[in-house]
Amino acid sequence: MTTPNLLVELFVEELPPKALKKLGEAFAGTLFEQLKAQGLTAADSVVAPYASPRRLAAHITRVAAKAADKSVQQKLMPVSVALDAAGQPTPALLKKLQAVGADPSVVPQLQRAMDGKAEALFLDTLITGATLDTGLQKALNEAIGKLPIPKVMTYQLQEGTPLPGWDSVQFVRPAHGLVALHGSNVVPVTALGLQAGRATHGHRFEAVADPIAIVDADRYADTLRDKGAVIASFDERRAAIVSQLESAAAQAGQGLCAIEDEALLDEVTALVERPNVMVCQFEPEFLAVPQECLILTMKANQKYFPLLDAAGKLTHQFLIVSNISPKDASAVIEGNERVVRPRLADAKFFFDQDRKKTLESRVPQLAKVVYHNKLGTQGERTERVRAIARAIGDQLKDALLADKADQAAALAKADLLTDMVGEFPELQGVMGGYYARHDGLTEDIAFAIEDHYKPRFAGDELPRGQVGTVVALADKLETLVGMFGIGNLPTGDKDPFALRRHALGVIRMLVEKKLPLNLTELLGSAAQRFGALLPDAAKSNEQLLTFIHERVATYLRDQGYSAQEADAVIAARPMWGEMPKALDAVRAFAQLPEAPALAAANKRIGNILKKAEAEGAVDAHVNPALLTDGAERALYDAMQQTVPGANAQFDAGDYTASLQTLSALRAPVDAFFDDVMVNAEQTDVRLNRLGLLKTLHQAMNRVADLSRLAA
Repeated sequence: MTTPNLLVELFVEELPPKALKKLGEAFAGTLFEQLKAQGLTAADSVVAPYASPRRLAAHITRVAAKAADKSVQQKLMPVSVALDAAGQPTPALLKKLQAVGADPSVVPQLQRAMDGKAEALFLDTLITGATLDTGLQKALNEAIGKLPIPKVMTYQLQEGTPLPGWDSVQFVRPAHGLVALHGSNVVPVTALGLQAGRATHGHRFEAVADPIAIVDADRYADTLRDKGAVIASFDERRAAIVSQLESAAAQAGQGLCAIEDEALLDEVTALVERPNVMVCQFEPEFLAVPQECLILTMKANQKYFPLLDAAGKLTHQFLIVSNISPKDASAVIEGNERVVRPRLADAKFFFDQDRKKTLESRVPQLAKVVYHNKLGTQGERTERVRAIARAIGDQLKDALLADKADQAAALAKADLLTDMVGEFPELQGVMGGYYARHDGLTEDIAFAIEDHYKPRFAGDELPRGQVGTVVALADKLETLVGMFGIGNLPTGDKDPFALRRHALGVIRMLVEKKLPLNLTELLGSAAQRFGALLPDAAKSNEQLLTFIHERVATYLRDQGYSAQEADAVIAARPMWGEMPKALDAVRAFAQLPEAPALAAANKRIGNILKKAEAEGAVDAHVNPALLTDGAERALYDAMQQTVPGANAQFDAGDYTASLQTLSALRAPVDAFFDDVMVNAEQTDVRLNRLGLLKTLHQAMNRVADLSRLAA
C-alpha cells in the first residue's frame, strides 16, 4: 500500500516580492522538518516548495497518517534509592512513578542496569505515534511562527469567518485560505483563524474558474496551471522568465541580450503568477544620458530589463515581464512605454542641471554635510582622505601620483551634492566620473573618482589605474581608522559601516595590485589626520591591524591556499605586494621531500629560542672557535655555503629559489639535533649554540614562518 503525499497551501494577499523566495523556502522547510521530527515522513520523503505572489505552499511525499509507536527506556533513579532493604519500593520511587504517569503495579517489570558505577532502575514505555491531524497542526504552527517575516501587519478577520477565539491576526499579509490535503483527504487543521479545506484561487484575471478545488495533493501544481493560470513553483516561474527574456531579446535584434541581474530576476519572479515577456522601447535621444542612470531607473523603479548590444551598450529597447497575456499586447506595451518616459526625462533633467556646475565648485558645500557626529563633516573627511592619499603616493615614491591622487580625492565626494546622486544614491562615484570628464579633467582623475568606492562587494572589480587605487585605498583606510578609533567595531553579524568589506578591499588592493606599502605606517599616518578626534589611536590601530590580518587569512584561503600556507606567510608579515610570490614559494617548498623535516626542525628551534629568550637575550652571533662538536661545525659550514646564496635570491625577489636553496640544510640540521646538546653546561658553548640556531631561524623564516607547515 502506497503512502499518500501531503499538500499544504496558505493563500494570502500579495506578499513582499523581495522576501518571497525566502518565505517560500522557510515555510516548506520548517513544515517538512517538523513532520520528520514527529516520525510522520519516510526516509526517502522529499519536499517541494511553492511560492507565488499570493501563496506559500509545500508538497511532501510519503507522509504517514500516523507515526509508528516508539519504545522508550526511561531512567528512574538508583536502586539504592528506589528500593528498601527488603526490596520494596520506597516513597521516592512511588512518587517518581506517579510523576511519569506509571502505576505502582509496574514495579516488578522495572529493568535493572548499570548506570556508571551504580545500578539504576529503568522503565520501558511505549509512546504512541503522533497522528497526522495533531502532527501537521504542530508543524503548521511552527512553520508560520518561524517565517522570516520582514514586517508584521495586524488585520481583522471577515465577520462570520473566524474560528472561535480569532478576530484579529498578525501576519505578513492578510490570509484568506488554507488547503491541507493528505492524498485526496482534507486534514482538519487550522491557521490564522482559517479552517483547512481544498479550495484555493488562481490568477486574479485569467483563472478559468474561481474558486478552484484541488482534488488531490499530487494534482496541485497542474490544477493551478490549467485552471488557475498560475505557475506555483518559484523556480519554474523563474526559469520561464529567463527563457522568455532570451527569446524576446533575440527577436528584438541580433546580438541583443537582457541585462543580467539575479536580484531583479528574483523580484520580478515574485511579482507575477504567469509571466509574459514583451519588447518595449523609448526615444533614442535619451541615450545621451549616462546608461547607468537609465538602467538604474528602469530596474529600480519599473522592474524592467534593459537590452544591451554585443558591446554591452544600452539600446533604446527594453523588456517587461507582464502578469497578463492579452490577445492584443499593444495596450500593455504602450502603457509601459508611457510610464517609463517621465522617469527617463527626470534622469535627463538631473544630468543636464548637474553639468551646469563644476565638481570643484561644489566642494565647499561638503563642509555642511555631516559625515559622523564624532568624526565631523564630509568636508573634513575629504581633507583626511586627501592627506592619506598623498601619504600613499609619497610612500610609493611617486610625486606625480601623489599630486593626482590628491586632486581626485578632493573631488571624489562632490557628486554627493548633485541632483542625480540625490535621486539615485547608488550612482555616487559613477556620476562624479561623468561630471569630471565634462569639466575637462583627465581620464585617470575621472576613473579615480568613479572607482574610489571599489571594490564595493566581494568579487567586485578593483579600481582602474594607480590614481584610482590610491584614492580608494585612502578612502577605506580613513573609514577603518576613524570607526575603530571611536569604537564603532563590528560585532557578531552586525557591521553597519561595512568595515569587514572595507578591510577586504584594502587587502585585495594591496595584494592583487602588488603594492610595496607598509600598512602599519599607513595606519599611523591616517590616525594623525584625525588629531584629537581619536582618544587612543595607537590602541585602536593595533586592534585594526589584527582585524585586517584576520581577514587576510580568510581571503587567502578563499584564493585556494591552505590554512598552513596562509598562516606561514602571514606570520612573517611580508610586504603586502609580496604575498602572492611568497605563497607560491611556500607551496613549492612544501612539495619538496625535505620540507616536513625542516618545518618540524624550525618549530623545534622556535620553541628552544622562545624558552631561552625568556631567560635572557639570545644574540644571532656565532663564534666558530666554540663549535666543538662535529655536527654543529657541519651545520655551521653548511650554513656558510647555503645562507648567503639564499639571502641573495631573497633580496632579488626569487623567494621560491631561496627556499629551495635552504632545503639543502635538512641533513646537517637533522644531524645537529641527533648529536648535539643545545643546553650545554658551559655558558659560552650554550649561548654559541643558541646563536647558531637563531642565525639559522632568521635565515629560514625570511619568506615565511616555516614552522606553521609542521604537522
